[in-house]
Amino acid sequence: MTNVELTRPQISEHSYCREDWQRGYRSLTEEFDYWIDEVDGEIPADLKGTLFRNGPGLFEINGQRLQHPFDGDGMVCAIAFSNGRAHFRNRYVRTAGYLAEQKAGRILYRGVFGTDKPGGWWANLLDFRLKNIANTNVIYWGGKLLALWEAAEPHRLDPDTLDTLGLDDLDGLLQPGDAFAAHPWVDPACELDDGNPCLVNFSLKTGLSSDLTLYEFDRAGQLQRQHSAIVPGFAFIHDFAITPHYGIFFQNPVSFNPLPFLVGLRSAGECIQFQADKPTRVVLVPRQGDRESGIGDRGSEKGQARILEVPSGFVFHHANAFEDGDEVVVDSICYESLPSVDPDGDFREVDFEALDPGQLWRFRMNLTTGEITRRRLESRCCEFPSLHPAKVGRSYRYLYLGAAHAPTGNAPNQAILKVDVESGDRYLWSAAPWGYVGEPVFVPRSPNLYQLTGAEDDGWILTLVFDSTRDRSDLVILDARDLSVVARLHLKHHVPYGLHGNFTTEVFGIRD
Repeated sequence: MTNVELTRPQISEHSYCREDWQRGYRSLTEEFDYWIDEVDGEIPADLKGTLFRNGPGLFEINGQRLQHPFDGDGMVCAIAFSNGRAHFRNRYVRTAGYLAEQKAGRILYRGVFGTDKPGGWWANLLDFRLKNIANTNVIYWGGKLLALWEAAEPHRLDPDTLDTLGLDDLDGLLQPGDAFAAHPWVDPACELDDGNPCLVNFSLKTGLSSDLTLYEFDRAGQLQRQHSAIVPGFAFIHDFAITPHYGIFFQNPVSFNPLPFLVGLRSAGECIQFQADKPTRVVLVPRQGDRESGIGDRGSEKGQARILEVPSGFVFHHANAFEDGDEVVVDSICYESLPSVDPDGDFREVDFEALDPGQLWRFRMNLTTGEITRRRLESRCCEFPSLHPAKVGRSYRYLYLGAAHAPTGNAPNQAILKVDVESGDRYLWSAAPWGYVGEPVFVPRSPNLYQLTGAEDDGWILTLVFDSTRDRSDLVILDARDLSVVARLHLKHHVPYGLHGNFTTEVFGIRD
């Protein structure tokens, strides 16, 4: 096994300072539009396209602080690459709630993860309105740039200017308030679309039982298929995985007591409790319905979901899934438990050492016997997995993750980790002790994102890094083969820690 670490200077007891990390959670109130001229190294001439990324950008409104960062209004950034240069632009998604609160100068809506309106329980009593904050992901597909938040419809943006065009019902597919998840996957070679890529996403309606609907869109953004399944119990599902024949959901073992939310005492997120004595359900929804689909028909009725159980754990994000004979294999970031949202806590004062780290686990599900085995692939604290887009839903070798600098314990993401799941080799690039990394995005060197024309790791890793010594963020370009630094693009300001984003080979917002 090879372990290579490319790190900052010698680091003492902790790789991070919490006060430094906290500064990455400051609001960015300005909106920018400029060429990035301060560059260490050289931007690859053949890196062409646009990186879109999304995340909360406001953590207070006129001095009223949010209780949780996930309640912050969405701010989309676009970094466009062309001819060895890069251009930065950011804009807030002008949701109805954002505009209303900016006009009023105060919090008007309850947040899902802990933010309540000022005035105590009486001001929040029986107020069930939730603001569509459009802050979780952003993807360009079918000629549309969509900002996603999993509890409501997407917002459509102009890909050149990032101006908000309004809610998008996906050509009448969604009714007002319908959910459309924030973790779509692109199947790079869908069997039902003549081997062309298709976008796969889901919606969830949950309560005493949960209604899952899987949607599949062609490259023009037109709905081609949808598959539904009803599973028992409340479901808190952020991400899912796909193979050519399945959509795969981990139904985490949680309960939801709505009473404190109804009477204004707690937010919805504060009413969710992890149940360590209950198993995690794995729900496999066939993607090919009544059509003959090989493995997709084994062990279940055609078109019907299959439900299996694994020992308790909590999964936010899946790295990938693939089919191996009679087995479905899923690689996921798994936690021992889900920490409860503390209604009296401050997310800026989190005690990292007291929390369980997320770690990479592999689950093997035998569809003939129903047996599931699991093993840990990576013990280092990690999150935000990324891989070559052509390997989604297929057997793969290389995975890239945001990770802690230290090999053990829980800590902020300060490094990018490359894992070779076949050989066990590791590469680690670290920004510690002063830097804090965001989600890595793999960009293949080939102009076709969804075809593997060279080595699986022939490309670049793009990640935003908050540099606490300069109070600014950088866009770091790493060689995906060995995680060596290709270029470091210094922005003129910080970008608050974000969530998810995607790369398109189309160049938006600049002229060559």
